[in-house]
Amino acid sequence: RKFWFLYLAKAMVIMPGGFGTLDEFFEGLTLIQTGKIKKTLPIILYGSDFWGKVLNLDALVEFGTISRADLDLFQVVDTVDDAYEIITKGLEKSAVDHPGIGL
Repeated sequence: RKFWFLYLAKAMVIMPGGFGTLDEFFEGLTLIQTGKIKKTLPIILYGSDFWGKVLNLDALVEFGTISRADLDLFQVVDTVDDAYEIITKGLEKSAVDHPGIGL
């Protein structure tokens, strides 16, 4: 179910939430990190105050369980305008990287 959710998605905007939200976020990261989803898919965490307290993914880099580059799989924003810009650029990149697939 989650694979097909992301397969059809053009972007993920993740609002503050609980375990279900974290599950969807980490599943998305895992599918992209492992190459199961190969397309450009902007992943946006909305609300730096919340996500800064909830996630400490730098610790995973320090322990060697993920690479520093894995932190580039998502971006944290605080405004709708910033989220819109990331999504727009992601759609443009997807159109260039995968012509003919459609947006």
